[in-house]
Amino acid sequence: MERFKIGVIVGSLSSTSINRKLAHALQKLAPDSLEFEEVSFRELPLYSQDYDADFPPPARAWKETLAKIDAFLFVTPEYNRSIPGGLKNAIDWASRPYGQNSFNRKPSAVIGTSPGAIGTAVAQQHLRSLLSFCNSPQMNAPEAYIHYRKDLFDDEGNVADESTASFLHRYMAEYAAFVQRCYTVLPRGDGKAAQAG
Repeated sequence: MERFKIGVIVGSLSSTSINRKLAHALQKLAPDSLEFEEVSFRELPLYSQDYDADFPPPARAWKETLAKIDAFLFVTPEYNRSIPGGLKNAIDWASRPYGQNSFNRKPSAVIGTSPGAIGTAVAQQHLRSLLSFCNSPQMNAPEAYIHYRKDLFDDEGNVADESTASFLHRYMAEYAAFVQRCYTVLPRGDGKAAQAG
């Protein structure tokens, strides 16, 4: 079975992030064909085009890490009906400098949890728009807007609710199949970086 390295990008920087708990749950429920690494953007400065000629060390490290990833799993909260500013900044760094877009042709999926009833739906739509521009093939279904309730997940990624666990297990099975299909059509290393500006 072909294995894929999945970069898990959690949109929250909070030490008590419920989306990080969700990310842990997704990894536990995923097929064995997926190998996970959480890639942190915590150290990135604010992006400016002035850096394009010479990225600072945290940004170079970010780009180098993303280059080793086969596909991405974004797990994000919703802040003010959008994604967190830190996540947007990280995507901006990843897409630069011009012509060296780190997400080009790499599959992605978007999911999130929130105490609110819409479960990060608006943030996910904003994020999908960014990923479309970055030429990242996206898993469009199933969609997953998880309404968080107290103790739904623990820190180790165990899911208390059986129906939620079953849904997330199916979600990850679909994601694994989607990544496999993408690389059947677009083999690894076959393609130039998109000119995302």
